[in-house]
Amino acid sequence: MKQPSITSLPVSPDEERRSRMRKYSIAMSVRMACIVLVFVVPGWWMWVFALGAIVLPYIAVVLANVSDNRAGRVDAPGPVPYRAIEPLPEDLPPMPDRPAGDDR
Repeated sequence: MKQPSITSLPVSPDEERRSRMRKYSIAMSVRMACIVLVFVVPGWWMWVFALGAIVLPYIAVVLANVSDNRAGRVDAPGPVPYRAIEPLPEDLPPMPDRPAGDDR
């Protein structure tokens, strides 16, 4: 069986979670800026920022839930080879008698 190298192992769950939270936080910060700009900017730009404030939560959730498979994968171990149980040899010594009082 081939041993996985440290560079072929996937990202740790903590690091992946941290990355996903960072992506989501950045998208929500942009959304908050869009909400503020809706009340500041006049004209058709107001509608662009309103659309951004409405659509960005969906985009943020989708981006945060995308898994990062760039780091590689861990190979599963191969199948266990089949070994038949060998019969006991015929010339085994006899079993000792049970001690007195053993009622099994």
